[in-house]
Amino acid sequence: MAVGDFSGVDRHVGSSDCKITTSVVITCVVAASSGLIFGYDVGISGGVTTMQPFLKNFFPSVLRKATEAKNIYCVYDSQVLSLFTSSLYIAGLAASLVASRLTAAVGRPNTMLLGGLTFLSGAAINAGAANVAMLILGRLLLGFGIGFTNQATPIYLSEVAPPKWRGAFNTGFQFFTGIGVVAANCINFGTAKQSWGWRLSLGLAVVPAAIMTIGALLISDTPSSLVERGKAEQARESIRKVRGKDCDVEAELAELKKASDVAKEAKREPFVTIFERQYRPHLVMSVAIPFLQQLTGINIIAFYAPVLFKSVGFGNDSALIAPIIFGLVYLVSVLVSTGVVDRYGRRFLFIEGGIQMFVCQVGVAIVLAVTTGVSGTKEISRGYAIWLLVLMCIYAAGFGWSWGPLSWLVPSEILPIKIRPTGQSISVAVNFATTFVLSQTFLSMLCHFKYGAFLFYAAWITFMTVFVALFLPETKGIPLHSMNVIWQNHWYWRRFIRG
Repeated sequence: MAVGDFSGVDRHVGSSDCKITTSVVITCVVAASSGLIFGYDVGISGGVTTMQPFLKNFFPSVLRKATEAKNIYCVYDSQVLSLFTSSLYIAGLAASLVASRLTAAVGRPNTMLLGGLTFLSGAAINAGAANVAMLILGRLLLGFGIGFTNQATPIYLSEVAPPKWRGAFNTGFQFFTGIGVVAANCINFGTAKQSWGWRLSLGLAVVPAAIMTIGALLISDTPSSLVERGKAEQARESIRKVRGKDCDVEAELAELKKASDVAKEAKREPFVTIFERQYRPHLVMSVAIPFLQQLTGINIIAFYAPVLFKSVGFGNDSALIAPIIFGLVYLVSVLVSTGVVDRYGRRFLFIEGGIQMFVCQVGVAIVLAVTTGVSGTKEISRGYAIWLLVLMCIYAAGFGWSWGPLSWLVPSEILPIKIRPTGQSISVAVNFATTFVLSQTFLSMLCHFKYGAFLFYAAWITFMTVFVALFLPETKGIPLHSMNVIWQNHWYWRRFIRG
C-alpha cells in the first residue's frame, strides 16, 4: 500500500445523515474564540519590546544598545528581554501537563473557563507593572491561562465537529489566533508614541480574555467528555443538539460508550498507557508535530517581527506596520485552509506548506546576506526591506494554510479517547517547551548566526516535510472512534497496532 493511500477506508461512517447545525457552528465559534488570547499575546509582546518608554522603564541597557550598536543583528540581544517573552511558555508547559487531568475530570469548557480567568489576572498585573518581577509574574499567569485553553480547545473542536468537516471547524482556533495577532499589532501601532502606550497594549489583553471566559460559560461539554464522566443522558442530548434530528444519535452514542468502556477496563494511568507499544504512532505524532511546527520559525518571527524589521532597516512606524501586513496575510491563509483542508486533506497541505516555507526562508537568508554583508554592519535599502516583507508574507501564507492550523488539528483527532487528554497535554507541553527554548535563544542566535538563522529553520523545514510525506497518514473525514484504521493500514505504523 502506498504511503498515505487509504482509499479503502470509509471516511464517513455513521455521519452520512449528519448535517452542520446552527448549534454546532455557534458552539465551535465560541470555543475557538479562546485562540484570541493566544494570538493577542503572540502579537503584543514583540511590539511592546520596541517601545522606547517600555525599554526605558524596564530595559535601559537595551535602549542604549539600540542607539549605539553597529551590528544590526545584535541590537536587541538581551537574555532578560527574551525572558519577558519566553517566561510565558514555561508556565504554559507546566499548566498543560496539569490540564490533562483537569480536562478529563471537569470537562473541556470548565478548563477553558479557568484558563480565561488566569489570563485575566496576568493581563491586569502586566498593565500595572512597576518592575521586571511584576512583568514576569504577569507573563507566568498569562502562560498558565494559555496552557489550559490550548489543551482544552483543540480537543473540544475535534470532538464536537462532524467528521466530514472536522478540519474546517478545528482551523477556527487558528483563525481566532490570527485575529488576536492582527489586533495586537494594530494596537501596538496606535499606542507606540504614547508614554503609557505599553501599559494599554498589555492591559487590553483583558478584552479577549473576557470574551472567551464568558463564552466558556455559555457552551456545553462534548459528548465524548460527558460519556467519559458517566453522563450518558446528557451525552445523548448533546449529540442530538450538535448533529441534528436526522443524525443517528444512538449509533454515535454506542460507539462513544464502547470506546469509553474499553478505556475504563484498562484501569491504567493514561501517562503510562500512552507509552505502550500499540500507542507508539500516537505518541510520536503528539511529540513530533508540535516540535516541528515551532522549528518552522513562525513564532519567532511573530514574537519578534517588530524587533526583526526594525533591526534590518525599517523605521519605527514601518517596523510596527509590517507585522500588521504579515498578520493579515496569515489570517487570510487560515481561511484558505478552512476551505480546502477537508477537500485536499492534511498531508497535501503539510507538504505544500513546507515547500513554500523552505523557499521563503532561504530567500530571506539570501537577501540579508547580499544586503547586510557577513558582518551585518551594512544598512539594508528600502527596496530590499520590502523584498524581505514580501518573502515573509509568502512564508506566513504557507504556514497559515498548513502547519499553523494542522499542528493543532491532527494531534487532537488521532488520539483514542482513553489517552486523548493525555496526548493533547503532551502535544501542548512539547509546543510550549520548544517555543520557550527558541524564543529565549532567538535574539542571541540572530546576533551570532546573522542571516544563517534563517537557513537553520530552512533545514528543519526540509526534514519535517519529508517526515510528513513518509509517516503521517491521511485523517480527513474519518470519525474519531474509527481512527485506528489509518494506523493499521500504514506501511510503517501497522507493525505497532493490534487489529
